[in-house]
Formats: sequence, structure tokens, C-alpha cells
Amino acid sequence: MQNYYFALSVLILAAMLFFPVSKLIWVFAVRRMQARIGRDLNPMELEGQKARARFLAVFVTLAFSWLFNNSLLGGAGG
Repeated sequence: MQNYYFALSVLILAAMLFFPVSKLIWVFAVRRMQARIGRDLNPMELEGQKARARFLAVFVTLAFSWLFNNSLLGGAGG
């Protein structure tokens, strides 16, 4: 039961953090790319950056959530 609660806690926290983190990664990536190329991005480039940000956010939020819950709950083993 403890492992189930730990896994559920990790997934819930990761889901709650996913959208803000993906938006933050997207904003940083778009600003960096705009500064690098010196123009606004077209809609296709924006969508590409959004897909990349979402992909990265999955791993970032899962890793953070696991580390946070591991620290808070004392690990998956209890």
C-alpha cells in the first residue's frame, strides 16, 4: 500500500506541475530562439517549440516529483 501511495503521489504532483513547467520551458526557448535569429517565430516554429517543451516537461516534472516525494515520504519502501 505504501508503494501505491508513493507512486500515486508522484504522478499527481507531476501532473499538477506539468502545464506550468511546460509553459516556462516554452517561454525560455522561444525567447532564446528569437534573440538568436533576430525575428519573431512563425506559427510552425512556435508549435515545434511547444512540442519540445512538453516533451522535456514530462521528464523534468517526473524527476522533481519523485525526488520531492522521496524526500517527503521517505522513499518508496517507506
